[in-house]
Amino acid sequence: MSAKKTALTVLSAALLVPAMLAAPSAASASAVTTPPRPADGKAKPGAPKPRKAQAPPPSMSTVGGAALGQPGTQVNLLPGAPALPASLSGRSWIVADADTGEVLAAHNAHWRLPPASTLKMLFADTVLPTLPKDQVHHVTDQDMDGVGPGSSLVGVKEDHDYSVHDLWLGVFLRSGNDAVHVLSAMNGGVEKTVKDMQAHAEELQALDTHVVSPDGYDAPEQVSSAYDLTLIARSGLQKQDFREYCGTAEARFPGHQEPGRPREYFEIQNTNRLMTGAGGITPYKGIAGVKNGNTTLAGSTFTGAAQRGNKKLLVTVMNPDHGGLNSVYEETADLFDWGFAALGKVKPVGVLVPPKSADTRPFGSPAKSHENVPGAAGPAPSGGGLGTAFGIAGGALAVVAGGAFAVNRRWPRGRRGRGA
Repeated sequence: MSAKKTALTVLSAALLVPAMLAAPSAASASAVTTPPRPADGKAKPGAPKPRKAQAPPPSMSTVGGAALGQPGTQVNLLPGAPALPASLSGRSWIVADADTGEVLAAHNAHWRLPPASTLKMLFADTVLPTLPKDQVHHVTDQDMDGVGPGSSLVGVKEDHDYSVHDLWLGVFLRSGNDAVHVLSAMNGGVEKTVKDMQAHAEELQALDTHVVSPDGYDAPEQVSSAYDLTLIARSGLQKQDFREYCGTAEARFPGHQEPGRPREYFEIQNTNRLMTGAGGITPYKGIAGVKNGNTTLAGSTFTGAAQRGNKKLLVTVMNPDHGGLNSVYEETADLFDWGFAALGKVKPVGVLVPPKSADTRPFGSPAKSHENVPGAAGPAPSGGGLGTAFGIAGGALAVVAGGAFAVNRRWPRGRRGRGA
């Protein structure tokens, strides 16, 4: 499918992830550590059913730093630092500097919780480099096997043709489990894809993550954590195509295909409300993705990337206890605001670690990326591609940052392991 036939509105086609600092020491005595907030167990209007587990484990993984393994809020405020937002209710959340990997603050960062469709970030980071974007696939009934009842769908139809590019738009914009299953079939099947995803999670040191389904559909023992999802997002954002897809607000998706007649198309919009302003949410200026999710077990989950000037942040929020479907976006926006104001005014409580195999010498190897696959690049999208980063302001697209962002794929010297 040519780029001319697929009109894209790209909010951000480039981000981040230059070098990472060595892991900081554990939080000092001046760090603020609050105990985990008890859940009241009451259903809120419009909110998904809460997870049965009411409190995090007393100790969790220490990947990225010892403080991140403690329950409750971890933050080390220096003089002049703003206080954390008072209205946070997410069972787990994290704010990290996307450039350095420093964790500015976290709450139950390693609590293993159902991830919902935020797990699609791992699916994309794993599978996207293996399939040329201009490859066309004829969908069969078998490709759609295993799509769970009530799944979010983009509208893939059996006995129709779709390009890999189209299918990734369906994954990122509409969180289409049907598109995930077709891409999994192209990758050798769901079982192989799950194994590939698990191996990639372990390579990234996302060790809280256990993959059961490639689409994030609720499944026994399928879990991740705010720390892992942020780590996965940071890896994905090193890839040009990942940045393009997660930063696309609107696109045309192939519809009915009648022999001898032009293909029909329909409009799809990203389900990321901080990007589109759907549901009454104010679009966040500088938002650049990444992925949202919502299931019965997981509640609402979201990992976002945003830029303000030359500052770039990653925020993950999992399962807010208060409010309805918008609460995960509202709390993410509050944490973005806090993080941008707090940069340089807090002592990091941890770090996003590099992959296990990362070359930590001054000249590390480049990250495996879709754009490095021969024949995978394809034509540039009509929405501006890597040359432009956009945000929404006042209901209209407005440029908030111009030019391509260099992606530094070199890891610094220092420890690669579990941190302090």
